[in-house]
Amino acid sequence: MMCGLEIHVQLETESKLFCDCPTNYKEAPANSNICPVCLNQPGAKPYPTNEKAIENALMISLMLNCKIDKGFTYFMRKHYDYPDLPSGYQRTSVPIGYEGELNGVRIREIHMEEDPGQYKPDRGTVDFNRSGIPLIEIVTEPDIKSPEEARTFLKELIRVLQYSGGARGEGTMRADVNISIESGNRVEMKNINSIKGAYKALKFELVRQKNLMKRGVEIKQETRAYLESQMITVGMRLKEDADDYRFIPDPDLPPMEISDAQIENVLEIMPEAPHNKVRRFTEEYGIDAESAKVLTSELDLAIAYEAVAKQVDPKFASMWMRDELKRVLSYNKLDFADSGILVEDIVELLEMLQNKEITTKAGQRIIEHMPNNKQTPKAIAEELGLLGVVKDDEVIAAVKQAIEENPKAVNDYLEGQKSSLNFLVGQVMRLTRGKADPGETVKILKENIE
Repeated sequence: MMCGLEIHVQLETESKLFCDCPTNYKEAPANSNICPVCLNQPGAKPYPTNEKAIENALMISLMLNCKIDKGFTYFMRKHYDYPDLPSGYQRTSVPIGYEGELNGVRIREIHMEEDPGQYKPDRGTVDFNRSGIPLIEIVTEPDIKSPEEARTFLKELIRVLQYSGGARGEGTMRADVNISIESGNRVEMKNINSIKGAYKALKFELVRQKNLMKRGVEIKQETRAYLESQMITVGMRLKEDADDYRFIPDPDLPPMEISDAQIENVLEIMPEAPHNKVRRFTEEYGIDAESAKVLTSELDLAIAYEAVAKQVDPKFASMWMRDELKRVLSYNKLDFADSGILVEDIVELLEMLQNKEITTKAGQRIIEHMPNNKQTPKAIAEELGLLGVVKDDEVIAAVKQAIEENPKAVNDYLEGQKSSLNFLVGQVMRLTRGKADPGETVKILKENIE
């Protein structure tokens, strides 16, 4: 299988690409964020290209390790007929970035476009609020060899876009997925709007094409639509080539030259890309790559980890933030930025653990109460009665009591049912109100049973 992606992502700007209309098209009443320019009315001329859009396109290109074309950049008219395109053409630039790379997948080019309106065929209506929103299109080489690789690449790309702050993320992403197998004709699946959708579409199309080839049927070069509700693809039209769009330079927009000063300015404000941050975390903090990926899954979480690692052992901080903090955030369906958990809260909790003021089990309970809680970890521990670690003689007494009260569990363990030991540990933790160290408890239980 050979797969290449064409990913359209809206850029984060306050106004449209060639006019001053606002970009909050989802919140505004239909056909209210419009003007003669973004409706391409006769006589209306586009404004100079939105500078913020150019800056964001440059930033994303650089974060994807692209070379920047320092020659003249200009917009072309890409002609096709569709109800959401009042002019009969879409403005699209020549490449701004080229020869990039992400996750081993080569980026062929990144260029800018204007978004068309939103056509609803079932109602026969068009909302032009979206018309003219700035986009970038990220075009990959056909380096992806499986649906799983496509899913992994798109997840990593979304992380880069989120880090950049210059794009609107997966919610506005639309991908055209190109696939061919065994050197057959290329099939394009249009306007897939999620990572899950791209994965499912590829899985279906892979099976469909293989079945056709088994029957000796030639794969047509065509454009297909992915029906998310049914998880199938259906034919739309024979695939166009570039000549079909009759590209011509747009005479209403003068060429632009991207200067070294512009690139330097973007490099100064550009955040570190997540894949570069993963590499640095493993080298600087001595943590494994998988932990680094989890900790960099959100920019705010990565920033928090670095702040914590300045005050607490980086590996210890990594273990707790990767496992326990992410577990609690996932359970509560929260991003770290929305959790209300402060760096000083994490540091206080980890120091309590390191100083043996609380047990691991107590730490797990405390962190579960930390999201959007104004109390400090110590105050939460006091409220729940979790402060303090019981002495060895108290643990031994609790172990003996647990053994006496649960002879069946003891017998099951002696007969080889190792899970019974977990039950006995739970009984000891209950008797000590969670203040016994689980590792020590296991050790003492084994000594007393065996």
